[in-house]
Amino acid sequence: MSKADRPDHPGAAERFNEEQATYAVRGADLPDLEAGVAAIREVLKTLPSRPGVYRMQDARGDVLYVGKARALKNRVTNYTQVTKLPKRLQRMVAQTRSMTIVTTRTEAEALLLEAQLIKRFRPPYNVLLRDDKSFPFILLREDHEFPRIQKHRGARRIKGQYYGPFASAGSVTRTLNALQKLFLLRSCSDSFFANRSRPCLLYQIKRCSAPCVGRIDAGEYGELVDEAKEFLAGKSTGVQSRLSKLMVQAAEKQDYELAAVYRDRLRALTYIQGSQTVHAEGLGDADVFALACKAGSMSIQAFFIRGGQNWGHRAFFPMHTNDVPEGEVLSSFLVQFYEDMPPPRRILVDREIADRELLEEALSERAERKVVIEIPQRGARRKLLDQAKRNAEEALDRRLAETTTQGKILHDLAETFELADVPKRIEVYDNSHIMGTNAIGAMIVAGPEGFRKNNYRKFNIKRPETQPGDDFAMMREVLERRFARLEKEDPDRQTGEWPDLLLIDGGRGQLSAVCEVMEEMGVHDVPVVGVAKGPHHGREGREVFHLPGGREITLPTNSALLFYLQRLRDEAHRFAIDAHRAKRSKSLTTSTLDEVPGIGPNRKRSLLMHFGTARAVKGAALDDLEKAPGISKAMARQLYDYFHPRG
Repeated sequence: MSKADRPDHPGAAERFNEEQATYAVRGADLPDLEAGVAAIREVLKTLPSRPGVYRMQDARGDVLYVGKARALKNRVTNYTQVTKLPKRLQRMVAQTRSMTIVTTRTEAEALLLEAQLIKRFRPPYNVLLRDDKSFPFILLREDHEFPRIQKHRGARRIKGQYYGPFASAGSVTRTLNALQKLFLLRSCSDSFFANRSRPCLLYQIKRCSAPCVGRIDAGEYGELVDEAKEFLAGKSTGVQSRLSKLMVQAAEKQDYELAAVYRDRLRALTYIQGSQTVHAEGLGDADVFALACKAGSMSIQAFFIRGGQNWGHRAFFPMHTNDVPEGEVLSSFLVQFYEDMPPPRRILVDREIADRELLEEALSERAERKVVIEIPQRGARRKLLDQAKRNAEEALDRRLAETTTQGKILHDLAETFELADVPKRIEVYDNSHIMGTNAIGAMIVAGPEGFRKNNYRKFNIKRPETQPGDDFAMMREVLERRFARLEKEDPDRQTGEWPDLLLIDGGRGQLSAVCEVMEEMGVHDVPVVGVAKGPHHGREGREVFHLPGGREITLPTNSALLFYLQRLRDEAHRFAIDAHRAKRSKSLTTSTLDEVPGIGPNRKRSLLMHFGTARAVKGAALDDLEKAPGISKAMARQLYDYFHPRG
């Protein structure tokens, strides 16, 4: 099968829908369960006994469930035998009003396509991988004479060697810093590299070999690259012995400065080895997964082992796991986890999982090499699984404790602000700017499970009628844009994207501006609360909560609810400031010269060095422009005409 035909290839789901038969039959106006069974039976009349994927949809066409089957007709028939179904699936059948069928060539293809569709539609009756953020990798680029080492996240399209995944951005950053000390590889961009005339600070602090200015030739740099590849492939012993030998040789020659360089590199190597708290020697490339279950909740702990080194671990908390067997939860988790992650050669799990052989076949097909799923029973690998199991149980205990506390706080919040129900989605808004410049509006989202960082949004303030520095007008623009989009994308409020509570960082004035916007947009049922510091701004715990109608609430300084609301407000403030700083930093590196045709980095730098600022270049006379180094008369005329267009 070609890569373009594989179901994990981008656009595969759309292609299968175009090439294969699709069924969507509506049920009659019968009681819910009967109507659902009737819709399924209509589909069964023309359903083939081939491998494929089926989607069950409600009356609105929203996907309820995505499943795969070796024989579609046999699998879908089971849903008509409602007395044999668990309550969860009976509720699903009762909501089903149509089905979409996609046939595939093999069951392994169906499994991969199922994972892709689950990730796209996030159906409420499928086990879902909650944390769908991409994992960071270390990338050793190979598209330059002097390869660059860098952190990478997202699609792996750049030519080079990828090492990972790492469990977090922090773990990859720490490892990357140590690797720079160990192998002295450059981390700068190609444009920065090409325009250096002297070494940068990284060379001074012994974290780069300065190939940009010829302090090391291509051959010697290539040896460092080979050593880095050897180390990242798990062969750290050879690197360590070689460095030790070179350090001794330098010391014997009384070249103590060079010996100190090798000593520092050995220290960096020791740091990386010491950070590998999980003993995984001899394991090569492997992922380790263990599941813990308690009080109806589940946690899955993952260890990432590459080249016998532990590159971090992370706990996952899959959703929609009620009444689903643990082996099926772990199997569903794995197929979704590897939907956009390259699988290693070996996967260790702590229990038998559903469709184990089929999952091995699908992952092997996707990786284009053999992938094995093992359940070790003894030895070092079993000890590693036991360690993962303990981590999963501890993570689940922490999660349950936090959830219990969080649930009580949210009940207190609903009671304090007289909400109709415990809020499932809280949106907090803040603005950030300096004297009206680089203005940013920010929205963070929180719920019973904590902060939902995937739902955070920033708004560039761009309406001409919004005056710089007018916080009320900025908040008006942000709220109008936010709720106009909600009204357009989810007018019936079915997706869970509508907030149950708005928290505004500000006092009575900000609250009035927001209430006015909500009134104009016809949104009358979303509660709004303003959070303002009290009369003594320097004292924590003196916040005043403003409600529509002029009512104010203060909470005891030791209140758990107060601490929670402060955390929400501070997180919104942090996110707004970070977004503002990023925008301001970007603006500092751009100028009006970037928009002039024919002005590249070298000419831009020459002009700025000669005139001092972009504004001075813009106001310069034609004669002055002609005197600038590197600027021809024709280019000077082009520059002058660009900034002084003749009507």
